[in-house]
Amino acid sequence: MTYRIACARYCPPMQGSVTVHMNAPAKVVWDLVSDVTRIGEFSPETFEAEWLDGATGPAVGAHFRGHVKRNGVGPIYWTKCKVTSCEPERDFGFGVYGGGARVNNWRYELTPTDDGGTDVTESFQLEQRGVLKVYWALLGKLRGKTNENGMRKTLERIKAVAEAEAATNG
Repeated sequence: MTYRIACARYCPPMQGSVTVHMNAPAKVVWDLVSDVTRIGEFSPETFEAEWLDGATGPAVGAHFRGHVKRNGVGPIYWTKCKVTSCEPERDFGFGVYGGGARVNNWRYELTPTDDGGTDVTESFQLEQRGVLKVYWALLGKLRGKTNENGMRKTLERIKAVAEAEAATNG
């Protein structure tokens, strides 16, 4: 009990987020962020993904796997993921698993704006346990910055495609 209180006070949150405004309706943005098979177009680290276990699209509980090239240079590995939130045109989230346990949580939150566009927030939150706490304590500042840069790059790439699609279909 004392450890939890101390950690709550002294362990920095293992999370981060970036928000980018897109001049595209939430429907257009949703179709891009929730289609994991397109992540390779946008992410600087995850260069491909595929639905698993018969899943063909986003739904709470659906499984997929992502092929990751850490920091854009390596190592290269597959991660198993499970959709944890799925509210069309509003919220898409998934947990990333390693060694049978959830290690990270990613989320895209879409907020329609008065100008017909969408504010999109991408966020991550590492699970607060064991080796992840040590990892974050030692490399958290550096990895947090890498994640924030990657999220911004991802969102800017999604923005370019969403705005082009909105202009073409709008």
